[in-house]
Amino acid sequence: MSLPTPLRAAIVPVTPFEQNCTLIWDEASKVGAVVDPGGDLDRIEQAIKQAGISIEKILLTHGHIDHAGGAEELRD
Repeated sequence: MSLPTPLRAAIVPVTPFEQNCTLIWDEASKVGAVVDPGGDLDRIEQAIKQAGISIEKILLTHGHIDHAGGAEELRD
């Protein structure tokens, strides 16, 4: 039996509210998701590049602007 591939996570504080955007990814495939991209997309995209991952999903915990404000632009 092989062990599952570990998941990794990184917190990226965004917006003047310093809301926590989170990157989560599978270490083996380097495929992951962005959780709550509230804004500061340049900071989020820099963290994605630094981690060397490809984003497959954008997840929102709720619709407040500080959690969802950058979702559409990040998707595009």
